[in-house]
Amino acid sequence: MPQDATPLNRSAGSDAGAAVTSAASGVLARQNLRDSALFLLLLAAALGAVVGLAVAGLHDAVLWAQAAVFGLPPDQHLGGATTGGIDPWRVMLIPAGGGLLLGVLVALVRRWRPRDIVDPVEANALYGGKMSLLDSLRLTIATILSNVSGVSVGMEAAYSQAGGGLASSFGQRLRLRRSDLRTLVGCGVAAAIATAYGTPLAGAFYAFELVLGGYTMATLAPVGTAALSAVVVSGFFFDHSLPLSVGRPVAVDGWDYAACAVAGFLAGWLSILTMQAVTLAERGFRALPVPSWLRPALGGLCLGGIALFVPQVLGAGPGADPAGFGGGVAILALLLCAKIAASAVSLGSGFRGGLFSASLFLGGLFGGLLAIFTDTMLPDMGIDGALLMLVGMGAVAAGVIGAPITMVLLVLEATQDLWAASGVLMGVVISTVVVRQAFGYSFATWRFHLRGVPIRGAHDIGWVAELSALRLMRSDAKTAPETQTIESLRRLYPLGSAKTVFAVDNQTGFAGIVDMAAVHDPDMDGRAAELKVGDLAHHGDAFLLPGDDIRKILRRFSEAEVETLPVLAARGDRRIVGYVSEAFALRRYSQELERRRSEELGENSLYGRD
Repeated sequence: MPQDATPLNRSAGSDAGAAVTSAASGVLARQNLRDSALFLLLLAAALGAVVGLAVAGLHDAVLWAQAAVFGLPPDQHLGGATTGGIDPWRVMLIPAGGGLLLGVLVALVRRWRPRDIVDPVEANALYGGKMSLLDSLRLTIATILSNVSGVSVGMEAAYSQAGGGLASSFGQRLRLRRSDLRTLVGCGVAAAIATAYGTPLAGAFYAFELVLGGYTMATLAPVGTAALSAVVVSGFFFDHSLPLSVGRPVAVDGWDYAACAVAGFLAGWLSILTMQAVTLAERGFRALPVPSWLRPALGGLCLGGIALFVPQVLGAGPGADPAGFGGGVAILALLLCAKIAASAVSLGSGFRGGLFSASLFLGGLFGGLLAIFTDTMLPDMGIDGALLMLVGMGAVAAGVIGAPITMVLLVLEATQDLWAASGVLMGVVISTVVVRQAFGYSFATWRFHLRGVPIRGAHDIGWVAELSALRLMRSDAKTAPETQTIESLRRLYPLGSAKTVFAVDNQTGFAGIVDMAAVHDPDMDGRAAELKVGDLAHHGDAFLLPGDDIRKILRRFSEAEVETLPVLAARGDRRIVGYVSEAFALRRYSQELERRRSEELGENSLYGRD
């Protein structure tokens, strides 16, 4: 062999080593890219643009479909002041027909995919931002069909679901960390709401308040970037027009803030009434002796009956100046009551949608009523009626949606009036306090409560559920039949070999906990041949189930006052599949808390926060 020849085995080894090194470098490069704050920022910007275009397209498509099925003239939308020339047969049949179609489709899809749809708030609170794109598409289609049918709900639920689902799908494909995936879901929702109203600040804070549960320096940049990107890109194809502006500056003096506070107080109770009306309607429809797929059709008939007399209840409501409806107190009061009833019937019967736009419309009607009242009863106070209208809109929407800063920024961006926003801030604060103290839930968290989902906000509590008994347990549990003698148990487990043994019955089911220190007690020597394991077993009702989370585990230890608990197969199956010690559970819980605190401090340090 020539001296300069390379041995075959060495060449192969070098090539293999180079391939491994190259692959490892690629993995590290991708990992570093995912961990880069700049990468997340650029991803948020691109995602915001995509979501903005999608929301703009959905908005225009729904408006076109509504105009087509209801025979609306050009430039007229459902729920406006001029809504009234629609053929009565359309008013009755279209909501009912749309409800029947929706009910049948939902029933068919549930046979194929029976699980509930996870929305962005639930995903970020319980599942680390993981959402199904297919389920999000299901909800979006159902909401589109509901809106085209003219029911009194908004498209915001579909917008936020589509934006959050798309963002989550991208993030899961990129295998982002849990915290980054939650942030990306917030970006998708912020982009969707910002596009819907043309308000990037309100869109961003909607995500902070409802989806992320607050903002940090680590989330401020990507979420804000996504909202801005969505508004800028969609602005080329979509007219961002939110009819909140009153066309003039709003006068706010010292006593006006007191009036805003009173308006906010009353708006808080109106918000609670609206949410309770939806729950009452839902219970009523469920009590009907009809199949569930027929309920939306019945709800559509009820809505049509209301709309024959008050056609302005159709659609989500434009949030327009109530003065455009005319007729004084009687007309506005009728519209307000009819709109609450229509929204409750729509959601209670099974139509899909949200109360964002509807709550703005309700607040505008309520503020208009207050403006007429103060102008008639307290003319000398000189309270600006336009201010009360804006306060009513913001305060009712904040009470229902649970996003006070979002509503203040929405008014600020729509009116470009800082004084108006300051008055709205007063009303929003009072309304939110009333709802929180008297009711305790926003509409979203109230719906979770009715479903039995343990969510009171958007903070991430999913890791608590993931730290379950199944993950914490050891599977080498020591067991002994309850009929075995203490003498033979001593021989089986000599002193020091085990601290706890679990007694089992003839069906190998858990029968109690046996303390081995008591088994080896010298006082037992005289009776060791007679006593049975079952005689020393205790706490037969103290056990864990595989799905119990860490909080329930620690609570069970506190109640039982034992050091070790068995994990049973199921509540009706007492077979022992493992055990958990209190010391280990406490240590793992402390480690997880410390790890999450370290991650948060690391993110803040990365963005220059002390």
